[in-house]
Amino acid sequence: MYKDGEEMKTIIKALTGNGAAAYAMKQINPDVVAAYPITPSTQIMEDFSMYHANGLVDSDLIRVESEHSAMSACVGASAAGARVMTATSSQGLGYMFEVLPVVSGLRLPIVVNIVNRSLSAPLNIHCDHGDSMSARDLGWIQIYAEDAQEVYINNLLAIRLAEKVKLPIMLMQDGFITSHCVIGVDVLDDATVKKFVGNYNPEKTLLKDDITIGTLALTDYYFEFRLQQIKAMNEAKKEFIKIDNELNKIIKHSTGYFEEYKLKDAKAAIVVMSSTAGAVKEVINDLRSKGKKVGLLKLRLFRPFPYEEIKKALKGKKVIVMDRSISLGANCPLYSEIKNSGVSNIHSIIFGLGGKNIYDEDIKDIFERALKNKLKEIEYIGVRE
Repeated sequence: MYKDGEEMKTIIKALTGNGAAAYAMKQINPDVVAAYPITPSTQIMEDFSMYHANGLVDSDLIRVESEHSAMSACVGASAAGARVMTATSSQGLGYMFEVLPVVSGLRLPIVVNIVNRSLSAPLNIHCDHGDSMSARDLGWIQIYAEDAQEVYINNLLAIRLAEKVKLPIMLMQDGFITSHCVIGVDVLDDATVKKFVGNYNPEKTLLKDDITIGTLALTDYYFEFRLQQIKAMNEAKKEFIKIDNELNKIIKHSTGYFEEYKLKDAKAAIVVMSSTAGAVKEVINDLRSKGKKVGLLKLRLFRPFPYEEIKKALKGKKVIVMDRSISLGANCPLYSEIKNSGVSNIHSIIFGLGGKNIYDEDIKDIFERALKNKLKEIEYIGVRE
């Protein structure tokens, strides 16, 4: 689609993470957006509504009475052949929960921006990953962003990927930390985005073809439907890299399933997702200046999970997996998957629940204790016991 060395028009815009999501949605110009506001994702729909009111998109913007209704409206629109996007957070995602496996089971390529926020109770509006992690096994592709720049890039990637493999996608960013923090975001011009995402031309739709959507499948065919989803997820892993590399030709970014930051010669490595990766990089720079070989693996793609690639990247290192969520009665989600990759010499760090801050000194202490073999298998950082 793009020639090597072809010059693309980009500009720097001051955007929050929410603003970056809305701006990408504006450029994608989906056929239908159905949404209900919830903190801290509300600005995405506020900004998109402004674009809609000013005639900058010709999307049908459906204002519904709940998040359950929002996702249900998205299902109807997508089944009818529309390109569909939305956004939510926390309890809003929880309210959509009944509909989420319907979307993936019907193979509808809906893209939803999730601004991560802790789940109630007790009531909390700040960041952890408990909301999206609770939906990790519902058949949705999951991609996590470190900052507003990645939020923008991931939206462009996701719309192509979803429609290619016929699976829905959740795009995560950290509530308030990323969603409300302004940075300079390198954005493409509208024409380039339009060329990259192309037109959505589904093979069959509910309104144009003689098909049934949402059939009954009992013991005779239910398993076969699930096998098709498994195969689609395997295909999504391959297509992610293809589309990501294509996108990198027109807007440079850290490509791949994960970013390796000073990882190759590291003796101790932290594995983490989203905004915390930025703080870890700063600590790594400081410790490296003092001769300590530490590194980072920042995971972008959580579903489908890149087991073999991660095992190879972390081979021979002391591995510290930092989860901003828990799995009650089991290992934490990210730690569990890294362990399932076959990585040995691994430690679990739980941090940041309910928005609890983690500081550079905490990360530095984690690295230094790991290098001295003084980390416990499971530790909680910043919590009163």
